[in-house]
Amino acid sequence: MSSKMKDTRERFSHITLSLHWLIAIFIIGLMALGVYMGETASYGLYPTHKSLGIFIFIFIVIRVLWRWKNGWPQPAGKHSGWEQALAKLIHWILILGTLAFPISGMLMSYAGGHGLQLFGLDLVSANLVDGKREVLNAALAGSANAVHKSLLPIMTAAILLHIAGALKHHVIDKDNTLKRMFGFKNNA
Repeated sequence: MSSKMKDTRERFSHITLSLHWLIAIFIIGLMALGVYMGETASYGLYPTHKSLGIFIFIFIVIRVLWRWKNGWPQPAGKHSGWEQALAKLIHWILILGTLAFPISGMLMSYAGGHGLQLFGLDLVSANLVDGKREVLNAALAGSANAVHKSLLPIMTAAILLHIAGALKHHVIDKDNTLKRMFGFKNNA
C-alpha cells in the first residue's frame, strides 16, 4: 500500500465514511451471526451468512483500493510514538481481517464442495456427484475453516481496541478523531 498520508484532520470524505461504516456494520453483524450459527447449529442461516459475506467482500475490495489510492489518514492530534504504532497495527489488522474473513469463508465453501451462491444465484455450483455433495479439497477447506474461526477472537479484540481508541481520543485527548468518523467538522 502507499505510504502517503492524506490530510484528513478536518473531515473524511463521504466515500471513506460510507465504506467504513458499511463494512463495520456488516462485519460485526456477520461475526455475531457466525457465533449464533455455531452455538445453535442454525444451518438454515448459512446461505444468508455466505451471501452477505460475498456481498460485503465487493465493498471491502473497493475500500482497500480506496485506501491504497488515498493513503492512510493523518492523526487528528499529537500522539506518542507507541500510540501511533498501536493505531497503525490495529488498522492493519482490521483491513487484513476484513479481507481474510470473506476470502477464507469462500475458500471453505468452495473447497468443501458447497460452491458459492449469492442470494440463490450460483456463482460457482456445488460439487455434486450422484446428487451428493463431494469435497473438492479437504485440506484447503480445513485450513480455510481454521483461518475463518481464528479470525473471530482477533477481530473482536481489534474492533474493541479500535472503539476504545476512538473513545480515548474523544474523552481524554479531546481531538477531532471521533467527530470526523461520524462526518462532523471540527469546530475548534
